[in-house]
Amino acid sequence: MAKVPVQFTLNGAEKAEFIDSGTTLFHALRDKIGDTSPKGGCHQGTCGACSVIIDGELRLSCLTLAETCNGATITTTSGLSEGGVLHPLQRAFLDAFATQCGFCTPGMIMAAKVLLDHTPNPSRDDVVEALSGNICRCTGYEPIIQAVLTAARSNSQNAA
Repeated sequence: MAKVPVQFTLNGAEKAEFIDSGTTLFHALRDKIGDTSPKGGCHQGTCGACSVIIDGELRLSCLTLAETCNGATITTTSGLSEGGVLHPLQRAFLDAFATQCGFCTPGMIMAAKVLLDHTPNPSRDDVVEALSGNICRCTGYEPIIQAVLTAARSNSQNAA
């Protein structure tokens, strides 16, 4: 299999790798770069656990070829905290007990981040819609929805 060069910005740091053509971003991130925050659930694009943000848009890393990300800016949950301080979404998930087993949490947080980046004051229905591509088998979704709404309120209070 041919190796292809790929360069992108991951969580604020420039990355350059030679990867096998056809490698998914999920495997490039975890196996080549060592960012294990995207989780591998279904590897078919239906669970959302592997979600990352690429150039401001939510994407499933298990369905995205790494070579298509050349020049992109990629954010994973590993890149949300700053200086050891959790991002408001991460803090809200912990405070709301929205992380039971934690497997879906990275994908949920990334979906919520994209929502809040585009809709800073979402309705409950907005949150439900934004999270609809993510499967959680533990929480029943209500703690997750409440965590996102709490983070949105916290962000709007901090902006005021």
